[in-house]
Amino acid sequence: MPQTLSTSDMVTPSSPGPPPTKPTDGKQAPQPLLDGAPSSASLDTLIQHLVPTADYYPEKAYIFTFLLSSRLFIEPRELLARVCHLCIEQQQLDTPVLDKARVQKFGPKLLQLLAEWTETFPRDFQEESAIGHMKDVVGRIAPCDEERLRHIGPEEFVQAFVNKDPLASTKPCFSEKTKNLEAYVKWFNRLCYLVATEICMPAKKKRRAQVIEFFIDVARECFNIGNFNSLMAIVSGMNMSPVSRLKKTWAKVKTAKFFILEHQMDPTGNFCNYRTALRGAAHRSLTAHSSREKVVIPFFSLLIKDIYFLNEGCANRLPNGHINFEKFLELAKQVGEFITWKQVECPFEQDPSITHYLYTTPIFSEDGLYLASYESERPENHTEKERWKTLRSSILGKT
Repeated sequence: MPQTLSTSDMVTPSSPGPPPTKPTDGKQAPQPLLDGAPSSASLDTLIQHLVPTADYYPEKAYIFTFLLSSRLFIEPRELLARVCHLCIEQQQLDTPVLDKARVQKFGPKLLQLLAEWTETFPRDFQEESAIGHMKDVVGRIAPCDEERLRHIGPEEFVQAFVNKDPLASTKPCFSEKTKNLEAYVKWFNRLCYLVATEICMPAKKKRRAQVIEFFIDVARECFNIGNFNSLMAIVSGMNMSPVSRLKKTWAKVKTAKFFILEHQMDPTGNFCNYRTALRGAAHRSLTAHSSREKVVIPFFSLLIKDIYFLNEGCANRLPNGHINFEKFLELAKQVGEFITWKQVECPFEQDPSITHYLYTTPIFSEDGLYLASYESERPENHTEKERWKTLRSSILGKT
């Protein structure tokens, strides 16, 4: 169905640690995963680690990981309020006489943090209360990109799997569906059904075979440029039962290329072949000299599945009440890689007529596909004959 920034890419070298915090349980701090970042800690400690000072700025990997996962434990507007409060308290910004030298060193670091926050999670600042906390610092919210994929914010991957935390005393911060993720999955399903519709619709066998060969070529080009999501949608559409049962049609198709594509997207071994191809595309993107070679669009449903199992397989909090930051570091790695890929500019010119066709042309339902398939090549057994009879009656009003 449907490389983040690597940790080394996201780390700011030689950043001194945050202001020390006293241990609350008398135990030795756990081994850090990033410089100065513990593998688990209380929410207060993690927030403290986010706040810059005159001499300290958190690593980029930590900022992304914490901002991505923090919404499971605190609403973004409340987190922003606490960050602002800590800044005011630590830098003594509410005193009549300010330490100008210290403020001059601290100010740019706070601006940098807010800039990174707004650029990566712009929807955190859409509420009026959130804007009120930082309207004197940041003048505008990062604009949303127009492409369908770019509407997806990294926080949606977390929100998609939010469940009530067993140790939390309040309801989860988010409960409504993530619309952009859902829209992209719907786009995948539409493309599957569009391919199947175009194949089943022609009355003549020769024409159906030509349509199949056309989509095989389109799928191969998707593979070549690194668009694995559309590749899988096309392959899935051609493997739908109403299409695969058209034996007389497939007999006229040169299937060698199709079998190669099927092999690349074979689910065996947890999609081992696809994952190898994805790593190759990701490496090509990092070393690319042309914008065309930078394109990487992962098989989206599998990406969501991977994140789901990561979320379900590891607890958000440890038995001692600490947030399991090691889990969220891995989550940030997967989501951050996707963010890197979706920021690549599309090197292909859009054809308005093709775009209009893809988005608006009518597609058959599953029953409609079966009926068209049976009308093209008659049922071969009793079960198919009974279903054909039922569909003709319900859809065409014929007996």
